[in-house]
Amino acid sequence: MFVGIANSPRNYAWGSSTAIAALLGHAPSGNPEAELWLGAHPGSPSVITDPEQVGGYATLTEWIAAAPEAALGEALASASDGAPRLPFLMKILAAASPLSLQAHPTMERARSGFALENEAGIPVDAADRNYRDPFHKPEVIFALSESFEALCGFREPVEIRRILGEFRALDVASDDPQPGALDALEHRLLGPEALRDTVDWLLRDGRGEDSGEVAWLVERVVALAGSAVGLSHGGAILEFPLELDTVRKLAVAYPGDPGIVISLLTNRVSLRRGEVLYLPAGNIHAYLSGLGVELMAASDNVLRGGLTPKHIDVDELLDVLEFTSLPVPYLAPVSHSPGVAEYRPAVDDFALVHITAEAGADAAAGVPMRQFTLTGPGIAICTAGGFLVAGATSSVTLKRGESVYITPDEGTLTFAGSGDVFLATTP
Repeated sequence: MFVGIANSPRNYAWGSSTAIAALLGHAPSGNPEAELWLGAHPGSPSVITDPEQVGGYATLTEWIAAAPEAALGEALASASDGAPRLPFLMKILAAASPLSLQAHPTMERARSGFALENEAGIPVDAADRNYRDPFHKPEVIFALSESFEALCGFREPVEIRRILGEFRALDVASDDPQPGALDALEHRLLGPEALRDTVDWLLRDGRGEDSGEVAWLVERVVALAGSAVGLSHGGAILEFPLELDTVRKLAVAYPGDPGIVISLLTNRVSLRRGEVLYLPAGNIHAYLSGLGVELMAASDNVLRGGLTPKHIDVDELLDVLEFTSLPVPYLAPVSHSPGVAEYRPAVDDFALVHITAEAGADAAAGVPMRQFTLTGPGIAICTAGGFLVAGATSSVTLKRGESVYITPDEGTLTFAGSGDVFLATTP
């Protein structure tokens, strides 16, 4: 069964007022449009466009609860880890300004943390609650804009020292050198658990009333990044211009926040259109700007680590974070056939499939229609052009800006048309 679904974008302050509307061909609302949610998450469940098709249920959440086997298939409907649920959430995300630094827990950590906070009597919607459900939240982001900017994972120590070296050079060249601020940071980066100790110091001391040393460091780093603008205009060659620019932008969005300094410890990533980043449990990250398709496990569990006025549980964050310096986790696709690329991270919750076809060119080249076989439920959204999508029992026309929920019994899907479709499903 193909069930038409729709939703309204979430108007978080960091969202773009135009990007989602321009992508999907909708009229902009006039408010920030940060995330369009496609799924059954209770925070913003997708609305069923024709409730009579599914027995009168208005949202995907209501229908799944009432008819889990029809909506999800037998495997997910009979899962033994609680009430039947759609394990993934798909989003169109448009960031006009930076989001918070954050990380997500493993499944084991989420289950234990959720149970402990329940036992402690902390309301699920409390501002200081860490775990709002017993699930992990790995995610992928597919860049739709020409560039998608992010922070992701901790850098190699040798590169952090090179960045500090650039700041020291800027400090020496300034009218009022203040090496003590950088000394305090460098001293903490020399120990056996350098990254953990440094993040602990920055967040714990930088957000309290007695935050003098960290506040001085943040102020100095921002000032030196600002001074680099004049040097670059004067022809000076800077080794880390992107990192300096990140500091300047974060200082505007989150003045005085210790996350500004933490950004220098993380990898600065610029995704090109069509590139995908995988963010597993424990990976510190922040989206800075850009438009993308985000697919994640359906969970609200976020441990924040700066660039936010919201609650930060430093102890819990330090236990969740992965402090090992690893390569940036780009995710390469598995190519099933021309125009069908599947992005399959090492989790059971979701996979992202990109179906693309060029009008006229594929037929002239003898390329067959696109096909992909579902083994679970799916959600598809068309971001360009239009397709006739046919399954084992029915078919649907999917045009730019339209989305549809697909039950597993449709099996092999055939896409005839041109443009781009993104399909979220279970692997």
